[in-house]
Amino acid sequence: MICMFIWSGCAGSGTSANGNDPADIHAAVARGDEAALTNYLSGDNDINVKDPFGGSSPLITAAVFGQTEMAKRLIDAGADINFRNNEGSTALISAAFFGRREIVELLLAAGADKRIKNKYGATAYDSVAAPFSDVKSTYDMIVQALEPMGLKIDYAYLEKVRPQIAELLR
Repeated sequence: MICMFIWSGCAGSGTSANGNDPADIHAAVARGDEAALTNYLSGDNDINVKDPFGGSSPLITAAVFGQTEMAKRLIDAGADINFRNNEGSTALISAAFFGRREIVELLLAAGADKRIKNKYGATAYDSVAAPFSDVKSTYDMIVQALEPMGLKIDYAYLEKVRPQIAELLR
């Protein structure tokens, strides 16, 4: 489903986002590096720059990694809230799938289109509608790949919040 749209060095080496390498801003967003984001936003840089491996925008990266403040700043700075990565997923689909309720609420308040479907035919609602037990193996696979890059998922919380997010997306 949402699988591998994040690049292979997401956590980065701690370098600041200087606008020369799209992975820098994505790594900074994934880490929650406010100073690097401020530096990036103050320059003449593309706020929707695609990561070089999965085509995600920094806003999608914030959604995946649960960086609520980074998502808020990117939305406030004019990020495309309906930007689609290479899989067709948006920040809303990603935030819903990963149980990022606060980011889902921010995106909906900003006017994100909840009808957009990714290339698998799933909307944000579809990504949380199935029982958790039916999709746990998908989360296991994603966690295995992205945990070294800083992805944290609390399965008990995710199981609890998925139906709440589904209600927001109806």
